[in-house]
Amino acid sequence: MASRAKGLVGRVLDFIRRHDLVPSGQRLLVAVSGGPDSVCLLHILWQLRQELGAELYMAHLNHQLRGAESEADAAYVEGLAHRLGLPLIVERGDVRGYQARHRCSEEEAAREVRYAFLARSAEALGAGAVALGHTADDQAETILMHLVRGTGAAGFRGMSPLVRRRPQGATGPLVLVRPLLEVSREETQAYCQDHDLKPRWDASNVSPAHLRNRFRSELLPLLEGLNPNIKEVLLRAARSLDLDLDYLEGQAAALWGQVASREDQTLALDTAKMRALHPSLQRHLLRRALRELLGDLKDVEAVHIEDLASLVGKPAGRRLSLLRGLEAATDYGRLLLGFSIWDRSTLEGEYRLEVPGEVKLPGGLIRASLLREWPETYNEAKGRVFGDYRASGGGLTVRARRPGDRFQPLGMDQPKKLQDFMVDAKIPRALRDGIPLVCSPRGILWVVGYRLAHWARVTEETEQVLCLEYFSDPGRRASQGG
Repeated sequence: MASRAKGLVGRVLDFIRRHDLVPSGQRLLVAVSGGPDSVCLLHILWQLRQELGAELYMAHLNHQLRGAESEADAAYVEGLAHRLGLPLIVERGDVRGYQARHRCSEEEAAREVRYAFLARSAEALGAGAVALGHTADDQAETILMHLVRGTGAAGFRGMSPLVRRRPQGATGPLVLVRPLLEVSREETQAYCQDHDLKPRWDASNVSPAHLRNRFRSELLPLLEGLNPNIKEVLLRAARSLDLDLDYLEGQAAALWGQVASREDQTLALDTAKMRALHPSLQRHLLRRALRELLGDLKDVEAVHIEDLASLVGKPAGRRLSLLRGLEAATDYGRLLLGFSIWDRSTLEGEYRLEVPGEVKLPGGLIRASLLREWPETYNEAKGRVFGDYRASGGGLTVRARRPGDRFQPLGMDQPKKLQDFMVDAKIPRALRDGIPLVCSPRGILWVVGYRLAHWARVTEETEQVLCLEYFSDPGRRASQGG
Protein backbone atom coordinates (compact mmCIF):
# COMPACT_ATOMS: atom_id res chain seq x y z
CA MET A 1 0.00 0.00 0.00
CA ALA A 2 2.80 2.39 0.90
CA SER A 3 4.52 1.87 -2.44
CA ARG A 4 1.25 2.46 -4.27
CA ALA A 5 0.70 5.77 -2.48
CA LYS A 6 4.33 6.78 -2.97
CA GLY A 7 4.02 6.08 -6.68
CA LEU A 8 0.92 8.26 -6.94
CA VAL A 9 2.56 11.15 -5.07
CA GLY A 10 5.54 10.97 -7.43
CA ARG A 11 3.30 10.98 -10.50
CA VAL A 12 1.43 14.03 -9.25
CA LEU A 13 4.71 15.83 -8.51
CA ASP A 14 5.94 15.02 -12.01
CA PHE A 15 2.67 16.34 -13.52
CA ILE A 16 2.90 19.56 -11.49
CA ARG A 17 6.47 20.17 -12.61
CA ARG A 18 5.78 19.25 -16.22
CA HIS A 19 3.01 21.84 -16.45
CA ASP A 20 4.55 24.39 -14.03
CA LEU A 21 1.40 24.44 -11.92
CA VAL A 22 2.86 25.54 -8.58
CA PRO A 23 5.76 28.04 -8.80
CA SER A 24 7.98 27.89 -5.71
CA GLY A 25 7.17 30.34 -2.94
CA GLN A 26 3.56 30.74 -4.05
CA ARG A 27 0.52 30.57 -1.81
CA LEU A 28 -1.78 27.81 -3.04
CA LEU A 29 -5.46 27.60 -2.12
CA VAL A 30 -6.85 24.05 -2.27
CA ALA A 31 -10.59 23.67 -2.87
CA VAL A 32 -11.81 20.84 -0.64
CA SER A 33 -15.37 19.55 -0.92
CA GLY A 34 -14.77 16.60 1.40
CA GLY A 35 -15.04 13.98 -1.37
CA PRO A 36 -12.28 11.48 -2.25
CA ASP A 37 -10.79 13.48 -5.14
CA SER A 38 -10.30 16.79 -3.33
CA VAL A 39 -9.20 15.07 -0.09
CA CYS A 40 -6.64 13.00 -2.01
CA LEU A 41 -5.37 16.16 -3.74
CA LEU A 42 -5.08 18.03 -0.46
CA HIS A 43 -3.18 15.24 1.27
CA ILE A 44 -0.74 14.79 -1.63
CA LEU A 45 -0.05 18.55 -1.79
CA TRP A 46 0.38 18.56 1.99
CA GLN A 47 3.04 15.85 1.63
CA LEU A 48 4.72 17.79 -1.18
CA ARG A 49 4.44 21.25 0.42
CA GLN A 50 8.13 21.55 1.30
CA GLU A 51 9.36 20.09 -1.98
CA LEU A 52 7.08 22.45 -3.90
CA GLY A 53 7.88 25.41 -1.67
CA ALA A 54 4.16 26.11 -1.43
CA GLU A 55 2.20 27.66 1.44
CA LEU A 56 -1.10 25.77 1.56
CA TYR A 57 -4.53 27.07 2.48
CA MET A 58 -7.89 25.30 2.32
CA ALA A 59 -11.27 26.56 1.11
CA HIS A 60 -14.67 24.91 1.49
CA LEU A 61 -18.03 26.18 0.24
CA ASN A 62 -21.16 24.90 1.94
CA HIS A 63 -23.64 24.83 -0.95
CA GLN A 64 -26.57 24.36 1.48
CA LEU A 65 -28.23 21.93 -0.93
CA ARG A 66 -28.25 18.75 1.18
CA GLY A 67 -29.31 19.94 4.63
CA ALA A 68 -27.56 18.10 7.44
CA GLU A 69 -25.28 16.34 4.94
CA SER A 70 -23.88 19.69 3.80
CA GLU A 71 -23.25 20.70 7.40
CA ALA A 72 -21.49 17.37 8.03
CA ASP A 73 -19.29 17.94 4.95
CA ALA A 74 -18.19 21.31 6.34
CA ALA A 75 -17.50 19.78 9.77
CA TYR A 76 -15.41 17.02 8.18
CA VAL A 77 -13.31 19.53 6.22
CA GLU A 78 -12.78 21.58 9.39
CA GLY A 79 -11.55 18.44 11.17
CA LEU A 80 -9.22 17.67 8.26
CA ALA A 81 -7.77 21.19 8.38
CA HIS A 82 -7.12 20.77 12.12
CA ARG A 83 -5.51 17.36 11.54
CA LEU A 84 -3.13 18.75 8.88
CA GLY A 85 -2.55 22.07 10.61
CA LEU A 86 -3.71 24.14 7.64
CA PRO A 87 -5.71 27.42 7.66
CA LEU A 88 -9.23 27.08 6.29
CA ILE A 89 -11.79 29.45 4.78
CA VAL A 90 -15.43 28.26 4.98
CA GLU A 91 -18.39 30.08 3.50
CA ARG A 92 -22.07 29.37 2.89
CA GLY A 93 -23.28 29.82 -0.68
CA ASP A 94 -26.79 30.75 -1.76
CA VAL A 95 -26.95 28.41 -4.75
CA ARG A 96 -30.74 28.29 -4.96
CA GLY A 97 -30.96 32.07 -4.83
CA TYR A 98 -28.43 32.36 -7.66
CA GLN A 99 -30.34 29.73 -9.63
CA ALA A 100 -33.60 31.66 -9.26
CA ARG A 101 -32.02 34.99 -10.25
CA HIS A 102 -30.20 33.66 -13.29
CA ARG A 103 -32.68 30.97 -14.34
CA CYS A 104 -30.05 28.28 -14.76
CA SER A 105 -29.63 24.68 -13.65
CA GLU A 106 -28.69 23.85 -10.08
CA GLU A 107 -25.43 22.37 -11.35
CA GLU A 108 -24.49 25.57 -13.20
CA ALA A 109 -25.54 27.77 -10.27
CA ALA A 110 -23.40 25.74 -7.85
CA ARG A 111 -20.41 26.01 -10.16
CA GLU A 112 -20.69 29.80 -10.59
CA VAL A 113 -21.23 30.43 -6.86
CA ARG A 114 -18.29 28.15 -6.05
CA TYR A 115 -15.90 29.84 -8.48
CA ALA A 116 -16.90 33.29 -7.22
CA PHE A 117 -16.16 32.13 -3.66
CA LEU A 118 -12.78 30.73 -4.69
CA ALA A 119 -11.89 33.95 -6.51
CA ARG A 120 -12.73 36.06 -3.44
CA SER A 121 -10.79 33.75 -1.14
CA ALA A 122 -7.72 33.62 -3.39
CA GLU A 123 -7.70 37.39 -3.70
CA ALA A 124 -8.05 37.88 0.06
CA LEU A 125 -5.13 35.50 0.72
CA GLY A 126 -2.97 36.69 -2.13
CA ALA A 127 -2.90 33.11 -3.43
CA GLY A 128 -1.38 32.65 -6.86
CA ALA A 129 -3.68 29.79 -7.81
CA VAL A 130 -6.52 27.53 -6.69
CA ALA A 131 -6.00 23.76 -6.90
CA LEU A 132 -8.98 21.64 -7.96
CA GLY A 133 -9.41 17.88 -7.64
CA HIS A 134 -10.53 17.06 -11.18
CA THR A 135 -9.37 13.59 -12.22
CA ALA A 136 -8.85 11.66 -15.45
CA ASP A 137 -12.41 10.36 -15.08
CA ASP A 138 -13.73 13.93 -14.90
CA GLN A 139 -11.68 14.70 -18.00
CA ALA A 140 -13.17 11.78 -19.97
CA GLU A 141 -16.70 12.82 -18.92
CA THR A 142 -16.01 16.44 -19.89
CA ILE A 143 -14.74 15.44 -23.33
CA LEU A 144 -17.86 13.38 -23.99
CA MET A 145 -20.12 16.19 -22.77
CA HIS A 146 -18.36 18.67 -25.07
CA LEU A 147 -18.72 16.33 -28.04
CA VAL A 148 -22.42 15.80 -27.43
CA ARG A 149 -22.98 19.54 -27.00
CA GLY A 150 -21.11 20.24 -30.23
CA THR A 151 -18.20 22.41 -29.06
CA GLY A 152 -15.99 21.27 -31.93
CA ALA A 153 -12.33 20.23 -31.88
CA ALA A 154 -11.36 22.70 -29.16
CA GLY A 155 -13.88 21.10 -26.79
CA PHE A 156 -12.34 17.68 -27.38
CA ARG A 157 -9.19 18.76 -25.53
CA GLY A 158 -11.25 18.85 -22.32
CA MET A 159 -9.98 20.62 -19.21
CA SER A 160 -6.53 22.21 -19.15
CA PRO A 161 -4.05 21.62 -16.29
CA LEU A 162 -3.90 25.40 -15.86
CA VAL A 163 -6.59 27.87 -16.86
CA ARG A 164 -7.50 31.47 -16.11
CA ARG A 165 -11.09 32.57 -15.82
CA ARG A 166 -12.91 35.62 -14.45
CA PRO A 167 -15.97 34.69 -12.35
CA GLN A 168 -18.82 37.17 -12.04
CA GLY A 169 -17.93 39.93 -9.60
CA ALA A 170 -14.21 39.08 -9.51
CA THR A 171 -11.79 41.99 -9.81
CA GLY A 172 -9.10 39.92 -11.49
CA PRO A 173 -8.51 36.57 -13.20
CA LEU A 174 -8.78 33.36 -11.20
CA VAL A 175 -5.95 30.89 -11.88
CA LEU A 176 -7.09 27.27 -11.59
CA VAL A 177 -4.70 24.31 -11.54
CA ARG A 178 -5.65 20.62 -11.82
CA PRO A 179 -2.80 18.38 -10.60
CA LEU A 180 -4.85 15.13 -10.74
CA LEU A 181 -5.82 15.16 -14.41
CA GLU A 182 -3.81 11.99 -15.04
CA VAL A 183 -5.07 10.21 -11.91
CA SER A 184 -8.16 7.99 -11.97
CA ARG A 185 -11.06 8.24 -9.55
CA GLU A 186 -10.33 4.68 -8.45
CA GLU A 187 -6.81 5.75 -7.49
CA THR A 188 -7.99 8.70 -5.38
CA GLN A 189 -10.38 6.43 -3.48
CA ALA A 190 -7.62 3.89 -2.88
CA TYR A 191 -5.27 6.64 -1.70
CA CYS A 192 -7.81 7.90 0.82
CA GLN A 193 -8.33 4.35 2.08
CA ASP A 194 -4.58 3.76 2.42
CA HIS A 195 -4.22 6.94 4.53
CA ASP A 196 -7.39 6.42 6.60
CA LEU A 197 -8.78 9.77 5.41
CA LYS A 198 -12.43 8.60 5.34
CA PRO A 199 -13.74 11.16 2.82
CA ARG A 200 -17.39 12.11 2.57
CA TRP A 201 -19.73 10.58 0.00
CA ASP A 202 -22.08 12.96 -1.87
CA ALA A 203 -25.27 11.26 -3.05
CA SER A 204 -25.82 14.04 -5.61
CA ASN A 205 -22.84 12.64 -7.55
CA VAL A 206 -25.02 9.75 -8.73
CA SER A 207 -28.31 11.64 -9.10
CA PRO A 208 -29.64 11.47 -12.68
CA ALA A 209 -30.89 15.05 -12.23
CA HIS A 210 -27.35 16.24 -13.04
CA LEU A 211 -26.29 15.86 -16.67
CA ARG A 212 -22.70 14.89 -15.84
CA ASN A 213 -23.94 12.00 -13.71
CA ARG A 214 -25.86 10.59 -16.65
CA PHE A 215 -22.67 10.55 -18.71
CA ARG A 216 -20.89 8.93 -15.75
CA SER A 217 -23.47 6.26 -14.96
CA GLU A 218 -25.08 5.62 -18.35
CA LEU A 219 -22.98 6.62 -21.37
CA LEU A 220 -19.47 5.73 -20.18
CA PRO A 221 -20.47 2.22 -19.00
CA LEU A 222 -22.12 1.66 -22.39
CA LEU A 223 -18.92 2.71 -24.20
CA GLU A 224 -16.81 0.59 -21.87
CA GLY A 225 -18.88 -2.38 -23.00
CA LEU A 226 -17.56 -1.70 -26.51
CA ASN A 227 -14.03 -0.83 -25.40
CA PRO A 228 -12.97 -1.38 -21.75
CA ASN A 229 -10.19 1.20 -22.25
CA ILE A 230 -12.48 3.94 -23.60
CA LYS A 231 -11.36 6.47 -20.97
CA GLU A 232 -7.70 5.99 -21.89
CA VAL A 233 -8.61 6.21 -25.60
CA LEU A 234 -10.44 9.53 -25.04
CA LEU A 235 -7.61 10.98 -22.96
CA ARG A 236 -4.93 9.87 -25.42
CA ALA A 237 -6.83 11.40 -28.34
CA ALA A 238 -7.36 14.60 -26.37
CA ARG A 239 -3.63 14.91 -25.58
CA SER A 240 -2.76 14.38 -29.24
CA LEU A 241 -5.28 16.96 -30.41
CA ASP A 242 -4.10 19.36 -27.72
CA LEU A 243 -0.67 19.49 -29.37
CA ASP A 244 -2.21 20.28 -32.77
CA LEU A 245 -4.47 22.95 -31.31
CA ASP A 246 -1.56 24.57 -29.44
CA TYR A 247 0.30 24.91 -32.73
CA LEU A 248 -2.72 26.37 -34.55
CA GLU A 249 -3.43 28.79 -31.72
CA GLY A 250 0.18 29.94 -31.89
CA GLN A 251 -0.22 30.61 -35.61
CA ALA A 252 -3.47 32.49 -34.97
CA ALA A 253 -1.78 34.57 -32.24
CA ALA A 254 0.96 35.57 -34.69
CA LEU A 255 -1.69 36.70 -37.19
CA TRP A 256 -3.92 38.48 -34.69
CA GLY A 257 -2.33 41.91 -35.01
CA GLN A 258 -2.62 41.76 -38.80
CA VAL A 259 -6.34 40.99 -38.98
CA ALA A 260 -7.84 42.43 -35.77
CA SER A 261 -8.18 45.94 -34.41
CA ARG A 262 -9.97 47.27 -31.34
CA GLU A 263 -12.39 50.18 -31.52
CA ASP A 264 -13.63 50.96 -28.00
CA GLN A 265 -15.72 47.90 -27.07
CA THR A 266 -15.87 46.56 -30.62
CA LEU A 267 -13.47 44.20 -32.40
CA ALA A 268 -13.01 44.60 -36.14
CA LEU A 269 -11.61 41.76 -38.27
CA ASP A 270 -10.32 42.44 -41.77
CA THR A 271 -12.42 40.11 -43.90
CA ALA A 272 -10.15 40.24 -46.97
CA LYS A 273 -7.20 39.04 -44.87
CA MET A 274 -9.41 36.48 -43.14
CA ARG A 275 -10.56 35.02 -46.47
CA ALA A 276 -6.93 34.58 -47.53
CA LEU A 277 -6.32 32.24 -44.58
CA HIS A 278 -6.96 28.53 -44.24
CA PRO A 279 -10.47 27.89 -42.80
CA SER A 280 -8.90 26.33 -39.70
CA LEU A 281 -6.97 29.51 -38.91
CA GLN A 282 -10.07 31.60 -39.59
CA ARG A 283 -11.94 29.67 -36.92
CA HIS A 284 -9.12 29.95 -34.40
CA LEU A 285 -9.08 33.71 -34.92
CA LEU A 286 -12.85 33.85 -34.45
CA ARG A 287 -12.56 31.85 -31.22
CA ARG A 288 -9.90 34.27 -30.01
CA ALA A 289 -12.17 37.22 -30.86
CA LEU A 290 -14.98 35.70 -28.81
CA ARG A 291 -12.63 35.07 -25.89
CA GLU A 292 -11.32 38.66 -26.07
CA LEU A 293 -14.86 40.05 -25.77
CA LEU A 294 -16.52 37.48 -23.48
CA GLY A 295 -13.55 36.83 -21.20
CA ASP A 296 -13.87 33.06 -21.67
CA LEU A 297 -15.37 30.52 -24.05
CA LYS A 298 -18.01 29.18 -21.69
CA ASP A 299 -21.10 28.06 -23.67
CA VAL A 300 -19.39 28.82 -27.00
CA GLU A 301 -20.28 25.98 -29.34
CA ALA A 302 -19.14 24.96 -32.81
CA VAL A 303 -22.33 26.40 -34.27
CA HIS A 304 -21.38 29.89 -33.02
CA ILE A 305 -17.99 29.68 -34.74
CA GLU A 306 -19.53 28.35 -37.97
CA ASP A 307 -22.19 31.08 -38.00
CA LEU A 308 -19.46 33.71 -37.58
CA ALA A 309 -17.32 32.12 -40.29
CA SER A 310 -20.27 32.30 -42.69
CA LEU A 311 -20.32 36.10 -42.27
CA VAL A 312 -16.69 36.56 -43.38
CA GLY A 313 -17.62 36.57 -47.06
CA LYS A 314 -20.97 38.34 -46.77
CA PRO A 315 -21.71 41.94 -47.93
CA ALA A 316 -22.10 44.84 -45.52
CA GLY A 317 -25.21 45.03 -43.39
CA ARG A 318 -25.56 41.36 -42.33
CA ARG A 319 -26.16 40.88 -38.61
CA LEU A 320 -25.96 37.98 -36.16
CA SER A 321 -26.91 37.63 -32.49
CA LEU A 322 -24.53 35.31 -30.67
CA LEU A 323 -24.58 34.76 -26.89
CA ARG A 324 -24.48 36.85 -23.70
CA GLY A 325 -25.62 39.90 -25.67
CA LEU A 326 -22.74 39.70 -28.14
CA GLU A 327 -23.49 40.71 -31.73
CA ALA A 328 -21.68 40.42 -35.04
CA ALA A 329 -22.21 42.38 -38.22
CA THR A 330 -20.57 42.84 -41.58
CA ASP A 331 -19.23 46.28 -42.43
CA TYR A 332 -17.32 47.35 -45.53
CA GLY A 333 -14.35 44.98 -45.55
CA ARG A 334 -14.71 44.21 -41.85
CA LEU A 335 -16.49 41.83 -39.51
CA LEU A 336 -17.52 43.70 -36.36
CA LEU A 337 -18.08 41.98 -33.02
CA GLY A 338 -19.29 43.73 -29.89
CA PHE A 339 -22.13 44.40 -27.50
CA SER A 340 -24.96 46.50 -28.94
CA ILE A 341 -22.99 47.37 -32.06
CA TRP A 342 -25.99 49.12 -33.55
CA ASP A 343 -27.20 50.70 -30.31
CA ARG A 344 -27.57 54.18 -31.72
CA SER A 345 -31.10 55.51 -31.95
CA THR A 346 -32.46 57.09 -35.09
CA LEU A 347 -32.14 60.86 -34.74
CA GLU A 348 -35.57 62.44 -35.03
CA GLY A 349 -36.58 66.07 -35.38
CA GLU A 350 -34.42 69.15 -35.75
CA TYR A 351 -32.38 70.88 -33.05
CA ARG A 352 -31.21 74.51 -33.08
CA LEU A 353 -27.50 75.03 -32.37
CA GLU A 354 -26.52 78.45 -31.05
CA VAL A 355 -22.99 79.80 -31.59
CA PRO A 356 -21.56 79.68 -29.01
CA GLY A 357 -23.73 77.05 -27.43
CA GLU A 358 -24.47 73.34 -27.30
CA VAL A 359 -27.32 70.96 -28.02
CA LYS A 360 -28.04 67.63 -26.35
CA LEU A 361 -29.00 64.75 -28.61
CA PRO A 362 -30.04 61.16 -27.87
CA GLY A 363 -26.71 59.64 -26.81
CA GLY A 364 -24.55 62.69 -27.49
CA LEU A 365 -23.86 66.40 -27.34
CA ILE A 366 -22.67 68.90 -29.96
CA ARG A 367 -20.91 72.07 -28.85
CA ALA A 368 -20.19 75.14 -30.99
CA SER A 369 -17.64 77.81 -30.06
CA LEU A 370 -15.78 80.68 -31.76
CA LEU A 371 -12.04 81.17 -31.95
CA ARG A 372 -10.12 84.24 -33.13
CA GLU A 373 -7.43 82.17 -34.82
CA TRP A 374 -6.60 78.67 -36.00
CA PRO A 375 -5.41 76.68 -32.93
CA GLU A 376 -1.70 75.84 -33.09
CA THR A 377 -2.26 72.53 -31.28
CA TYR A 378 -5.03 71.39 -33.64
CA ASN A 379 -5.01 67.65 -34.35
CA GLU A 380 -7.41 65.97 -36.76
CA ALA A 381 -10.12 64.17 -34.79
CA LYS A 382 -13.38 62.48 -35.68
CA GLY A 383 -15.26 64.38 -33.01
CA ARG A 384 -13.98 67.89 -33.74
CA VAL A 385 -13.71 70.13 -36.80
CA PHE A 386 -12.84 73.76 -37.50
CA GLY A 387 -14.57 75.87 -40.13
CA ASP A 388 -15.02 79.44 -41.34
CA TYR A 389 -17.81 81.03 -39.28
CA ARG A 390 -18.63 83.67 -41.92
CA ALA A 391 -18.94 80.98 -44.61
CA SER A 392 -21.18 78.83 -42.46
CA GLY A 393 -23.33 81.73 -41.31
CA GLY A 394 -25.81 81.68 -38.46
CA GLY A 395 -28.93 79.61 -38.00
CA LEU A 396 -27.21 76.30 -37.44
CA THR A 397 -29.38 73.24 -36.88
CA VAL A 398 -28.76 69.54 -36.21
CA ARG A 399 -30.80 66.77 -37.79
CA ALA A 400 -30.63 63.32 -39.36
CA ARG A 401 -30.36 62.68 -43.09
CA ARG A 402 -33.33 63.20 -45.42
CA PRO A 403 -34.13 61.89 -48.88
CA GLY A 404 -32.39 63.96 -51.54
CA ASP A 405 -29.67 65.35 -49.22
CA ARG A 406 -26.51 66.48 -50.99
CA PHE A 407 -23.11 67.17 -49.46
CA GLN A 408 -19.81 68.59 -50.70
CA PRO A 409 -17.08 66.80 -48.72
CA LEU A 410 -13.86 68.62 -47.89
CA GLY A 411 -11.48 68.35 -50.82
CA MET A 412 -14.17 67.98 -53.51
CA ASP A 413 -15.19 70.74 -55.92
CA GLN A 414 -18.73 69.48 -56.44
CA PRO A 415 -21.49 68.24 -54.11
CA LYS A 416 -22.66 64.63 -54.29
CA LYS A 417 -25.55 62.63 -52.92
CA LEU A 418 -25.18 62.17 -49.16
CA GLN A 419 -26.09 58.50 -49.68
CA ASP A 420 -23.10 58.09 -52.02
CA PHE A 421 -20.80 59.82 -49.56
CA MET A 422 -21.89 57.46 -46.77
CA VAL A 423 -21.29 54.44 -49.00
CA ASP A 424 -17.84 55.75 -49.99
CA ALA A 425 -17.02 56.47 -46.34
CA LYS A 426 -17.99 52.86 -45.51
CA ILE A 427 -20.52 53.93 -42.92
CA PRO A 428 -22.55 50.85 -41.88
CA ARG A 429 -26.08 51.02 -43.24
CA ALA A 430 -27.57 50.48 -39.78
CA LEU A 431 -25.83 53.60 -38.42
CA ARG A 432 -26.68 56.10 -41.14
CA ASP A 433 -30.04 57.31 -39.78
CA GLY A 434 -28.44 58.03 -36.40
CA ILE A 435 -25.54 60.18 -37.61
CA PRO A 436 -26.11 63.85 -36.75
CA LEU A 437 -25.76 66.42 -39.51
CA VAL A 438 -24.86 70.01 -38.60
CA CYS A 439 -26.58 72.20 -41.20
CA SER A 440 -26.63 75.87 -42.12
CA PRO A 441 -28.96 77.67 -44.57
CA ARG A 442 -26.29 76.92 -47.19
CA GLY A 443 -26.46 73.15 -46.69
CA ILE A 444 -24.87 70.31 -44.72
CA LEU A 445 -21.90 71.79 -42.88
CA TRP A 446 -20.61 68.68 -41.04
CA VAL A 447 -21.39 64.98 -41.22
CA VAL A 448 -20.56 64.43 -37.57
CA GLY A 449 -17.63 62.14 -37.05
CA TYR A 450 -16.74 62.00 -40.76
CA ARG A 451 -16.23 65.16 -42.83
CA LEU A 452 -16.59 68.95 -42.93
CA ALA A 453 -18.10 70.63 -45.99
CA HIS A 454 -15.52 71.98 -48.45
CA TRP A 455 -17.17 75.39 -48.63
CA ALA A 456 -16.92 75.77 -44.82
CA ARG A 457 -13.16 75.16 -44.62
CA VAL A 458 -10.77 77.60 -42.96
CA THR A 459 -8.87 79.78 -45.45
CA GLU A 460 -6.40 82.69 -45.28
CA GLU A 461 -9.39 85.06 -45.35
CA THR A 462 -11.03 83.43 -42.30
CA GLU A 463 -11.64 85.99 -39.55
CA GLN A 464 -13.44 83.82 -37.01
CA VAL A 465 -12.94 80.06 -36.63
CA LEU A 466 -16.01 77.96 -35.85
CA CYS A 467 -15.14 74.98 -33.65
CA LEU A 468 -17.65 72.12 -33.64
CA GLU A 469 -17.24 69.23 -31.21
CA TYR A 470 -19.20 66.04 -30.66
CA PHE A 471 -19.21 64.18 -27.31
CA SER A 472 -20.80 60.75 -27.02
CA ASP A 473 -20.98 61.01 -23.20
CA PRO A 474 -22.44 64.48 -22.57
CA GLY A 475 -22.81 64.18 -18.79
CA ARG A 476 -19.14 63.41 -18.20
CA ARG A 477 -17.82 65.84 -20.79
CA ALA A 478 -20.01 68.71 -19.63
CA SER A 479 -18.92 68.20 -16.03
CA GLN A 480 -15.28 68.31 -17.14
CA GLY A 481 -15.83 71.43 -19.15
CA GLY A 482 -15.07 69.90 -22.46
